[in-house]
Amino acid sequence: MLWKGRRQSDNIEDERSDSGGGFGGGGPRQFRVPIGGRAGGGGSIIFVILVVLAGWYFGFDPSQILGEGGGLVPGGGGQITEDSSSPDSGAPASDEMKQFVATVLAETEDTWSGIFKANGLTYEDPKLVLFSSQIRSACGFASSAAGPFYCPGDHKVYLDMTFFQQLDQQFGASGEFARAYVIAHEVGHHVQNLTGIMSKFNQMRQGMGEAEANQMSVRVELQADCFAGVWAHYTAQKGILEQGDMESALNAAKQIGDDTLQKKMQGYVVPESFNHGTSAQRQTWLARGYKSGKLSDCDTFNNPV
Repeated sequence: MLWKGRRQSDNIEDERSDSGGGFGGGGPRQFRVPIGGRAGGGGSIIFVILVVLAGWYFGFDPSQILGEGGGLVPGGGGQITEDSSSPDSGAPASDEMKQFVATVLAETEDTWSGIFKANGLTYEDPKLVLFSSQIRSACGFASSAAGPFYCPGDHKVYLDMTFFQQLDQQFGASGEFARAYVIAHEVGHHVQNLTGIMSKFNQMRQGMGEAEANQMSVRVELQADCFAGVWAHYTAQKGILEQGDMESALNAAKQIGDDTLQKKMQGYVVPESFNHGTSAQRQTWLARGYKSGKLSDCDTFNNPV
């Protein structure tokens, strides 16, 4: 990925030197991402997706799956094993990985701002918080063991960058664009939040059983994957991607599928517990967004997944 020398986002909050910092308690609990919608008519891209989502809006609550300290793992339902040999994420503010994250975030800002503006809307940039070990967000307490997550309560993405080493060493998903996909997936949840779908789901899920909520969660996660693919589509048009970049992102989607993670962690799968999607599903929807670049092709709620 040809990211060096490109604009870096100013929307980075580096909390790595303040372990357990962030926000006090209160506010909404942590979320796990679900979303939905009914098929709508044609029109502009944003209009189409809003119509698609107009009938059924779904938010997300990871505390149902991960408990108090859980966050949204872009790739799977299981928690990440702590590795005491992993490098300390409390690195200097000028480190190269932070520059990489800030550049990828800037690219998502440019892409989504352009899509929203083209349809008469204003995109609100999310903040991305770098933390070490644990942090408190507007959604509650989170441990880095749960992976990156997005909190709709404060419109922020939370990331302990040691996850990138784990993505490579534990999950076998290496490459800069695999890491970029992780960030783009979480920003995809922010796009979902801006459409108004998450708060509505939190109301609707009160009447759902666990199995039904998991099924809706899968559709939300797959849509975020598709949105990440849409971002990758426009990023490729800028000439930023190198040979093998998209393949590394697709491999990451495969390695963090619910079925692959469960097989690796416990030796067997429990389909009714899936909440992010299988490896095949995640790859399919990421590739679909990348191929078309259209949000209207990311309707995971009115199409088979």
